[in-house]
Amino acid sequence: MEWTGARYADTPTVEVRRTIRAAPERVWELVTDIGLMPRLSDELQAAEWVGDRSGPEVGARFVGHSRHEAFGEWETTSYVVECTPHKVFAWAVADPELPSAVWRFTLDAQDEGSTGLTQWAQLGPGRSGLSYAIDRMPEKEQKIVHVRLQEFERNMGATLDALKALAEGTVTL
Repeated sequence: MEWTGARYADTPTVEVRRTIRAAPERVWELVTDIGLMPRLSDELQAAEWVGDRSGPEVGARFVGHSRHEAFGEWETTSYVVECTPHKVFAWAVADPELPSAVWRFTLDAQDEGSTGLTQWAQLGPGRSGLSYAIDRMPEKEQKIVHVRLQEFERNMGATLDALKALAEGTVTL
């Protein structure tokens, strides 16, 4: 993907896709397991449902605890904004109306019981930890955004590869 010149206000996105030799129901079970995600991520350390709802449905909330070498440790509340079983699971970070990021898994059934799985993320439009780095070094905004999107792409690829291995049964946790 190419993000040269992307600014935070442009709400840049990144997307990674894999084909998984497993039915959408199995893949869905994995992508909606927020307790699993920290085991697949270098950045996300823990996640748990909060409030009245404790599963993937629109309006449900979960808290994520993250760590990054450059940004330190932080906690965010995410809001499920789209949830169509076996098809789409999406959440907005911090504020559903003005999120600091939006994340989405999209599943599409393919021939012979396989599933196309896409992970997509958008920076902004709300402020995030990245905004503070940009505030300190506005002349480096495009580089900051570019580096963060590269990190997202690399980490998303690793997550999808791990989900693929789990769904296909080539690895267990």
